[in-house]
Amino acid sequence: MYRGRRQGEGPSGDGGWGEGWRRSGERRSSERRSGERRLWERTRRQAEALELPRPFDAERFIAALAERRGRPISVLPVVIPSSAPCGLLVTTDLADYILYTAGTTGFHRQHILLHEAAHLLCGHDRGTPATAAASRLLLPGLSPALVRRVLGRSVYSEPQEREAELLASLILHRAQSEDAAAPPGDGTEPDRAEALVGSPHAPHTTAWTSRRPG
Repeated sequence: MYRGRRQGEGPSGDGGWGEGWRRSGERRSSERRSGERRLWERTRRQAEALELPRPFDAERFIAALAERRGRPISVLPVVIPSSAPCGLLVTTDLADYILYTAGTTGFHRQHILLHEAAHLLCGHDRGTPATAAASRLLLPGLSPALVRRVLGRSVYSEPQEREAELLASLILHRAQSEDAAAPPGDGTEPDRAEALVGSPHAPHTTAWTSRRPG
């Protein structure tokens, strides 16, 4: 039964609420797009300002990052449960540990390492609640008392995940572009494939330390 419109109601009989919700949705969508543009520009500038090794190698990049931060970073292959993230960042008082799933491809390993390194570059390791449960499972030789936090995709907020993934992708894209543009005979060309996909003879554990790790 058609009841007609009461005074103050919009054409849809909802008091104008339909139009208000539409405008609110458009405003939120615009704000989200604006935030994404700011994130893109900030992350792009950050990726362009980084010094990258040539030919690019994620572990050499992490070694330089450890030197810059003044904190050792160890890169360790571990058996990670299928339900867990394929990469984790374990932080102690004295050192950081980037864990990646053992047996993955060289290219995937490189992206995992860059993603976790990007979290360090963005400062996402600061202020996250500490948990030692994962470290006891993955690093049984590391005392839980030394662990400040274990960071994975389950504890990072979604914006932080987007930022780290974007930064890792931009670093890798820049590295590939610069290696491809390297002039012949500069020592980059022969090692490019190995640097991007990983050497089959790469060591299982890499650590850079200026002092005893935690």
